[in-house]
Amino acid sequence: MSKSSIGYGLLLLALVAAPFVGAYPVFMMKLLCFALFASAFNLLLGYTGLLSFGHAAFLGGSAYIAGHAMKVWGLTPEIGLVLGTATGALLGLLFGLLAIRRQGIYFSMITLALAQMVFFVALQAKFTGGEDGLQGVPRGKLFGVLSLQSDLAMYFVTLVIVVAAFALIVRTIHSPFGQVLKGIKENEPRAVSLGYDTHRFKLLAFVLSAALAGLAGSLKTLVLGFATLTDVHWTASGGVILMTLVGGLGTLSGPLVGAAVVILLENKIGEMGHGLASLTGIEWFTTLGESVTMVTGLIFVVCVLAFRRGIMGEIIALLQRAKKT
Repeated sequence: MSKSSIGYGLLLLALVAAPFVGAYPVFMMKLLCFALFASAFNLLLGYTGLLSFGHAAFLGGSAYIAGHAMKVWGLTPEIGLVLGTATGALLGLLFGLLAIRRQGIYFSMITLALAQMVFFVALQAKFTGGEDGLQGVPRGKLFGVLSLQSDLAMYFVTLVIVVAAFALIVRTIHSPFGQVLKGIKENEPRAVSLGYDTHRFKLLAFVLSAALAGLAGSLKTLVLGFATLTDVHWTASGGVILMTLVGGLGTLSGPLVGAAVVILLENKIGEMGHGLASLTGIEWFTTLGESVTMVTGLIFVVCVLAFRRGIMGEIIALLQRAKKT
């Protein structure tokens, strides 16, 4: 058994035990959803080399569709999640068909422009609730049998879905399809010379990444009971880029660590500030809770300057150097 398999096994055990050792289930579910979102984005950027500035459209658009389906149409959670995932895939297909033949900054800006169109649709459409968002989404019963009203039951359902989706990403990366994606990232002209239709492979990767991002958004709506404009705003696209780069671009574990770091900072920075203030006697630390963006930006700058490969990327490189010596 490889060290990575042991590491993932220990992580899974820790996640299973988390609600029983004092971790707040709703916070843990939010973390899992963003970990899946970051992993989906990493599949596109880290393994295919496509930088999308529009992934918020897949997260937020799917969140609204899944939430509307469960709240207004009265569909069961599993059907709502499937519809949300399908919405992400459909949006990914539309975005991809328009953007995939462009490269570099042109590709990125097209995805950003299309995502902003989705944002303005969400802002104006009646079913989204506009600035108030879509609220009161019921959790319902899974397959009409298992009630998800309990946070503990919802947590384990979320954990199973996220683990299954992550396993799909791992399988994709290690498949012949994934190897072609890596080849396209490293040297696309060579992949073309070998006879691969690189546009088709990139489009498939884009759709798969969008579908998984849509699943993350749908699951987040089911967990929290609402979808807001924040989910579809361009800052969500920036946030997932930050998570991926901080954790380690092109590593399987990197997005998981990056999502944990960013979400912990966003939710616990106030408590950390008060703790530092009590330890040091410096009252300024109590204002950190009001400066989350500044703190995350500072951490991003430090990571870019000191940890070019990201947290997990640096750890993996260190282990590889130690193994050689």
